[in-house]
Amino acid sequence: MYQFNGQHVIVTGGTRGIGAGIAEAFLKAGATVIATYSGNDEAANNFKEKHSLYGDKLVLKKFNVSNTTEVENFFKDYENQFPSLEILINNAGIRRDSIIPSMNESDWDAVIDTNLKGTYNMTRFAVLTMMKNRYGRIVNMSSVGGKLGLPGQANYAASKAGQIALSLSVSKEVAKRNITINNVCPGFIETELIADLPVEQVKEYKSQVPMRRFGKVEEVAHAVLFFASKESSYITGTTLDIAGGLNA
Repeated sequence: MYQFNGQHVIVTGGTRGIGAGIAEAFLKAGATVIATYSGNDEAANNFKEKHSLYGDKLVLKKFNVSNTTEVENFFKDYENQFPSLEILINNAGIRRDSIIPSMNESDWDAVIDTNLKGTYNMTRFAVLTMMKNRYGRIVNMSSVGGKLGLPGQANYAASKAGQIALSLSVSKEVAKRNITINNVCPGFIETELIADLPVEQVKEYKSQVPMRRFGKVEEVAHAVLFFASKESSYITGTTLDIAGGLNA
């Protein structure tokens, strides 16, 4: 439906799960995709091999989005390698679930650092790059969990709600530069991020979804491509739930 020929897209956490689906959708739409990852070389190499027909239109970069120095170095290299940056998808995210009395500080920090600080780091440097051409599309992969506040996910919910709040402020700061920033909030999507949920919990979650099923990665990717397109030029600072009717 959308064409991204000649455009460059950064997808953080872009070699697995929802990120991989988003990266694949952009490749099919003609974009050059820079898919980042932080640790799983095997998954990254498998993703690259699976999409080898795209050649140099798929580039993998390994770094930690929560590490400001590594992010800054990535963008310095990026500007030497690519002529422009049109789109950033802030997708990198982790879960470390536990009820609040037993949630240790390291699990709190890890989730906030990756999900929220990572979004801040990537957005900050991406905006500096996008402003040079007075054009940009930023999409944060938030979650309905940031509005629902599921039990055992205080850290995750806080990080995802923070992404939405961040975008509200940033959207007002960059609008005059023709840069938009929006949020896609997936519900329960069939990826490895929720593959560790107990069977009974999966059954319970599905019963809460009006459509009585989990979503597919492609269903999320379609919404991301819309927000990233030129056609979405008058939409910024907004949030779209992709959750089968599961709403806060």
